[in-house]
This record gives sequence, structure tokens and C-alpha cells, in this order.
Amino acid sequence: MITNVYVDGFNLYYGCLKGSPHKWLDLETLCGHLLPAHQIKRIRYFTAKVAARTDPQAPVRQDTYVRALETLTTISIHYGHFLTQTTRMALAQPSAGGPKTVEVIKTEEKGSDVNLATYLLVDAFRQDAEAFVVISNDSDLKEPIRIVCHELNYTMGLINPHPPAKRSRALENCKPTFFKQIRQGVLAASQFPSDLNDAAGAFHKPADW
Repeated sequence: MITNVYVDGFNLYYGCLKGSPHKWLDLETLCGHLLPAHQIKRIRYFTAKVAARTDPQAPVRQDTYVRALETLTTISIHYGHFLTQTTRMALAQPSAGGPKTVEVIKTEEKGSDVNLATYLLVDAFRQDAEAFVVISNDSDLKEPIRIVCHELNYTMGLINPHPPAKRSRALENCKPTFFKQIRQGVLAASQFPSDLNDAAGAFHKPADW
């Protein structure tokens, strides 16, 4: 079955990669393990450029990882953006006689979920594949998943990168054709080699990953 896969990059990272030794993740190999009966036509990876505000090496690591992904023939990268603003928020436990609110710097990733939903629907309407799979636990994607599955009548898979206890009930309720869980064993079996090459030359996995 010819299949397109749509990866919510930050949802994947915070769901099962942060704090793990498996960040150097080969998405083609991962999809091969999770979807062995499927012929992967394309993998769309949705992310945003991180800033060096708290970690000067974060953009370098991200750029290196994106470079690794771009060695894969099925991958396309789609960028949203981060919005940083100062906002006033309530304190959870204000001290007696003290302020009840505090100004904080709030950073939000914008655009990735909208971009993913857009490409999922456009590709389905274009009949770009026979099956569509989303890797995310974001409940905001429930409506496009429901439409592709139950109105356009495609095989629609959902792969959860978060722990089972944190699985989105909203996504379950939209009743995709099938559901799978990402586990640490398949992540460990889906790593890029430490050293890679592309048209610009040799590069390697970041040392502190």
C-alpha cells in the first residue's frame, strides 16, 4: 500500500526523544519498522527553527539533524516558526501580601500543526497515496484525520509518540483505521549511522547527543 507519513517534529521530540539516547532518528527506518506492509512514498517532517536563547548549541544540533534527514530520499522539511513575547501570568502560589502575577517570556511554536493538517488534506484530495499516517499526539489534528479517514475513505493511521497513559482521547475518538505506539526498542533500532555524507561532505552525529 502506497503511504505518506506526516511527522509532527516537536510532538515526536517531546513525546519520546527528549532525555533519551535516540535523538539521531532515521525516520525512513522508523517507518519501515512501524509500517512493514506499507510502501512509503513520502515523509513530511514539520518543525521550526530553534533559537540559541537558552542553549547556544541547540540550533547547531537541529541543523545537523535536518541535514541527516535530507540524506533520505523520501523526506521533505516544512518549517513553522517560534513566537516569543513577554506576557503576564498568574502565580500558582502567590505569597501573602505579594504580587499575584509575574511577567514571563513565553515562547510558542506556531504553524507546524496547521502546516501538517494542510498537507495531509491537500495530499488526500490530490489522491497522492493510498494510505496516510500521522505521527503525533496533538488533539488539534483530530478533524483532518477524521476527514481523511471517514469522509475521503482512505486508510488512515495514527502513531503515538507519547506514553500510552498520555494518549490523546480526542484522536482516539476520531477512529483512525489503525493505531500504533512508538516504543524505545524501535527507536533504538532506527538510528542513523554516527557518520554520514551528503553533497557538502562528511558530517557526524552531535557529540552531546
